[in-house]
Amino acid sequence: MNILIADDERVIREGIKRTIGQISPEHQVFVAARAEEAVKIMEEQRIHIVLTDILMPGMNGLEFMKISKRRYPYVKWIVISAHSEFSYAQEAVRLGARDYLLKPIGKTKLTELIDSLTTEIQQDNNISRQGERLKASLRFLREGVFQRLASGLDIGNLDIEPFIEDYNHFYLVMIQLDPGDKSVRLEHFIVENVLSELIDQHGRGFVVSYDRQSLLGLITPGENVRVEHFQEEVKAHLTHYLKIPFQIIHSGLSYDFNTVPQVVKRMREASASQALELEPMKGSGEKAIDVALHYIKEHFYEDLSLEKMASVVFLNPAYFSQLFKQKTGQGYKEYVTSLRLEQAKLLLLNPKLKLADIAERVGYQDMRHFTQMFRKKYQLTPTEYRQQESINILMSKGTPPQQ
Repeated sequence: MNILIADDERVIREGIKRTIGQISPEHQVFVAARAEEAVKIMEEQRIHIVLTDILMPGMNGLEFMKISKRRYPYVKWIVISAHSEFSYAQEAVRLGARDYLLKPIGKTKLTELIDSLTTEIQQDNNISRQGERLKASLRFLREGVFQRLASGLDIGNLDIEPFIEDYNHFYLVMIQLDPGDKSVRLEHFIVENVLSELIDQHGRGFVVSYDRQSLLGLITPGENVRVEHFQEEVKAHLTHYLKIPFQIIHSGLSYDFNTVPQVVKRMREASASQALELEPMKGSGEKAIDVALHYIKEHFYEDLSLEKMASVVFLNPAYFSQLFKQKTGQGYKEYVTSLRLEQAKLLLLNPKLKLADIAERVGYQDMRHFTQMFRKKYQLTPTEYRQQESINILMSKGTPPQQ
C-alpha cells in the first residue's frame, strides 16, 4: 500500500514517514513539501492514503484535498494541523477526511488509524478493483480519441458512434494558461478537476489535456441549465484556485462532432487575438493583499521576505509582488521598510529606549544597517532625529533648549 505525506515542515513529514516505516514496514511512503510535488507523485503512483497538512505554501491542504477527490475517489484522506480551530476540522470532515490529527501526532493514534484504513482499503479493492480498471480504460480511450479529433489528427477506422451518441449537442470550453517559465503541472491538475466537477454538476461531458498550456472541456448541459451560468461558475472557481494568468474561450452550440477540429481552430485563433487576463484572481487577489497588509502590520518586526509573505497568502512571489504594487503603489520591500522606519520614529520619542532595542523592535538585528536605512529615508541618523524631536518638543512648551 502506498502512503503520501504532504507537509511543508521537513521534521514533521520525515517524522511521520519514519514512524510508519517502524509500525508498517510493508507500506511504501512518499513525501512532498508542496501541493505541486504531491500532485506529481499522485499522477505517477497509485496512492491509497494521503496525510496532508492544512497550511502549505501555494495551495492549502483542504483545497488540495477538494480538487483531488474527483480524480482519486478511492483515496483515504487524513488532515494534519498545528491548529485546533473547529472550522478547519469541520471543513475537513465535510470534504470526507477520515480524521483530523493535531501536531505532534502520537504514534499510537497513527498506528491505529493506518491499520484501520489498511483493512478498509483491502476490502474496497476486492469489491471495486476490476470495475475501476474498466472505467479508467474507457475514460482514457474516450479522451485519447477526442484529443486526436480536436487536433485534426486521423483516428483511422475507429467507429466513434458509441462514443458520441450521448452528445448530440454540446459546447466546447478551452482554458489557456500563461505559465511563463514555470511548470504548470499543478495548474493542469486544478483545471482538469475543477472543470470536470462543474461539468458533472451542470450536465455531462469530459475534459482533455489539449497541449502544455491548454485544456479542452466538452459539455452537454442538463435541462434548465444556462450555459452562461456554467461559464461564469467556471471562471469564478478558476479565479479562486489559479495563481497564474489564464483565459477562458468557449464555442457556440454544436451538433456535429465532425466540426470539432474547425471549432477548436477558431477558438485558438480567437484566443490569439486577445490578451490573457492580467488579473486572474481579481476578487480573491485583492482579498489576499488585504490579508497580507494586515499580517505585515502585526508582524513587521519579523523576517518578512517576499517569498515568505507570498506563501502566507498562497500566491507565487512574482504574482504577489505585482498585485501588492497595484494595491499599495509601493514595492513590497519599500512598503515594509517604510512601515518599520515609521514605527522607529515613534519609538525614538521615548528617551528611555536604547537605539539597539529600537532597531530590534522594528526588525533590524544589525544596528549599522538600521542607521543606514533610517538616514537614507529621512536624511538624518536615528540619534540626530531624536535630538531634533527633543528640541521641537521643548520649543513647543516654551522651554529654550539647553546649550
